[in-house]
Amino acid sequence: MKISTKGDYGLRALIELAHRYGDGKPTQSGDIAAAKAIPESYLEQLLGTLRRAGFVRSVRGPQGGHSLTRPPAQIQVSDVIAALEGPIMAVDCLDETSGCAKNGGCAQSEMWAAVRDAIVGVLSSTTIADLAERDRLAQPGATRYII
Repeated sequence: MKISTKGDYGLRALIELAHRYGDGKPTQSGDIAAAKAIPESYLEQLLGTLRRAGFVRSVRGPQGGHSLTRPPAQIQVSDVIAALEGPIMAVDCLDETSGCAKNGGCAQSEMWAAVRDAIVGVLSSTTIADLAERDRLAQPGATRYII
């Protein structure tokens, strides 16, 4: 499974909004684009998709911008990827609507289902808050505590 730039940039945008969550002000698209190296025109498309999926709220006008609709710890990465990329499938034969000639009766189907389940498990157990914390720690000059 390969995540496209749509999924990558969408997660980057949500991570930036998570950094700014709770400050009471919407974040303008240009600020998100600059902070996360996302082309602004593409970001606008992604924010529309994220808004329709219920992750982002948008406010128009000079004081407008975008913000998360709920706390970052309540947004699972699996839900974001599904909204941006579609269902997570390791191979097409796992899709019930595919035209697989074996109809799930091949030696590989259980293995591919296990691969999909492992991917979904990792993405489901990771939240935008988790990624925002990793992002904060990865930034130069970030404070790291080692015990």
